Amino acid sequence: MSTIRLRKNKSTMSKVGILTAASAIALGSVTPALAAGAKFGPSNPFYAPSTLPFQAPPFDKIKDSDYQPAIEAGMAQQLKEMKAIADNPAPPTFENTLVAMEKTGQLFNRAMMAFSGVTGANMNPVLQKVQDIEAPKLAAHDDAIYLDSKLFHRVETIYKERDSLKLDAESLRLVDFYYKKFVHSGANLSDADKAKLKKLNEEESTLSNDFITKLLAATKDAAYVTTDKAALAGFNDSQIAAAAEAAKERKKEGWVLPLQNTTQQPDLVSLSNRKTREALFEKSWNRAERGDANDTRATIARLAQVRAEKAKLLGYPNFAAWTLENQMAKTPAAALKFMDALVPAATAKAATEAKDIQDVIDAQKGGFKLQPWDWEFYAEQVRKARYDLDESQVKPYFELNNVLENGVFYAANQLYGLTFKERKDIPVYQPDVRVFEVFDANGKPLALFYGDYFKRDNKNGGAWMSVFVGQSKLLGTLPVVYNVCNFTKPAAGEPALISFSDVTTMFHEFGHALHGMFADTEYPSLSGTDVPRDFVEFPSQFNEHWASYPSIFKHYAKHDKTGAPMPDELAAKIKKAAKFNQGYALTELLAAAELDMQWHTLPADAPLQKPDAFEEQALEKTHLAISYVPPRYRSSYFMHIWGNGYAAGYYAYLWTEMLDDSAYQWFEDNGGLTRANGDRLRRMVLSRGNTEDLAKMYAAWLGKEPSVEPMLKDRGLVPSGSPE
Repeated sequence: MSTIRLRKNKSTMSKVGILTAASAIALGSVTPALAAGAKFGPSNPFYAPSTLPFQAPPFDKIKDSDYQPAIEAGMAQQLKEMKAIADNPAPPTFENTLVAMEKTGQLFNRAMMAFSGVTGANMNPVLQKVQDIEAPKLAAHDDAIYLDSKLFHRVETIYKERDSLKLDAESLRLVDFYYKKFVHSGANLSDADKAKLKKLNEEESTLSNDFITKLLAATKDAAYVTTDKAALAGFNDSQIAAAAEAAKERKKEGWVLPLQNTTQQPDLVSLSNRKTREALFEKSWNRAERGDANDTRATIARLAQVRAEKAKLLGYPNFAAWTLENQMAKTPAAALKFMDALVPAATAKAATEAKDIQDVIDAQKGGFKLQPWDWEFYAEQVRKARYDLDESQVKPYFELNNVLENGVFYAANQLYGLTFKERKDIPVYQPDVRVFEVFDANGKPLALFYGDYFKRDNKNGGAWMSVFVGQSKLLGTLPVVYNVCNFTKPAAGEPALISFSDVTTMFHEFGHALHGMFADTEYPSLSGTDVPRDFVEFPSQFNEHWASYPSIFKHYAKHDKTGAPMPDELAAKIKKAAKFNQGYALTELLAAAELDMQWHTLPADAPLQKPDAFEEQALEKTHLAISYVPPRYRSSYFMHIWGNGYAAGYYAYLWTEMLDDSAYQWFEDNGGLTRANGDRLRRMVLSRGNTEDLAKMYAAWLGKEPSVEPMLKDRGLVPSGSPE
């Protein structure tokens, strides 16, 4: 969203899933067209652990042709390691089975983590081809592990004997984790049903990869292009220059406005030409529904059907029921009840906001009814009138590098004692990427952090975090973490000025990074962000609060040219406007989350859906078919649920908002931003990964169960005596 908010960017996309040892196997031969002359051996940079600090990937030595042979050799090696465990004649023990499994796949992980990072942020045709070829093999990799009867027998034996094994709490958690993972993956199925499941998993992986490929191309192709400068009326010089630079990069005449992954586009807040706004919105709305090779509708329709069939085979009424079994919500009914309860307050607030906007349109004798492409433009006018706040006044105080170092990093220092030093000697996969070494409060190295902030046509949309190296005491590894965003790159020589929404995104993604950096566990499968979806967004959304915390805000909100701090009057306006437009923001997010759940509660016998009609019916059913508030993501470009592991899990952003606002309320009630409070959160929650029951872990830290009231208060949906 392009509107200024104090801290709510609750729907920022966060890709925290990574392909690890538990997400692959099924070997095929290396594809000759790609692997000719690229046999795996000592010359491959993945052959041995990296000698760089923290075992960071040696991107200066990695060629596109290195990935596929390393991935396939890694799969072969891990399969051999797993077979040795399954065939071990000794009785199963925790050490010879589960600890041994945790040690497998190190070559595969080295290659796959680097490959996953680069294909998400710096794709090219060669890597795309490798991804297409490997997708079904990677899906089969899971099956070769989790559908192995001999391996499951060993795990099941340990699980049944767990209470007599005298294991520590984390090791007991690992026993529980593996047993439930095997059962959840179909280990108890008959051989015939396992064969069916393997085919469905392979098809699901292929379709998901196909969706990602199509959407990347569709989003690029749907960019708004014009040779008429008048069409960009309302843009300032910097925005015009950025649009010209985007056209130059694409070898186009005139100006180009690339699309971001959401329905609404940031440029809509500035464009005064209504025809341009409508054209830009339509390009966003229909990007993947143009009847061409990149139309995703048939892909997602079949993908939803495959998932429903898979769930039925595994003994569940629908895919959401299967997915949520190991989440905090536990059932689709619980997630839907939680979301449904938010709809009346959100839509009522959105209706009030819409009336305010329509009043402005009518006062200006616009002669039209409010449409989605009008919302951002006129909402900004309402904001200016109500709060005397203009985004163009604000952006000069948010220069990206200053926000990073004097905002994001400074907050981490104040809360947790962390310090950061930029490393120019660590190779990167793209010149815009920056690397920082992170030091703990005691001065010891803690992690490496990569920041990749600017939009590129070969980068997936949105923002996310993942790791190149995960933390594990067992493996002796420290975390190598990265954040990826899609901010507009300024023209050469110009400062990278960002909106407060973008500032919040940086704090959000760094919250994920902290979750990964603070990992302090023995076993890699339980480390860092390897937690359920409806908990993983808690650390990131909680970290957003510090973007607007007075002492942090004052430290980074400084004019890019003069260095002067933001005037108190302007800062007060931002704070006062914090809850503005929150009816819209929550409604568009709810619409997407409910849409996700409607897709994934389809039964296996449901006919193949027509996405357009299904979407319309789903929104009507959930009372979210509101003409002026479209879903944050339409089905056809909903990357989270079709390509990024959030299927039946997009509600997690709302669920964890409840957790994060309850957590921030605790901080406010206990002295605010202090090292003692930060260290307590780190010790009891952020460092523990998935080593404990997450609901109990959170409640033990908070001292009680979370409540929805702080969330409603923070969004301004609790009635107050003054207009928002």
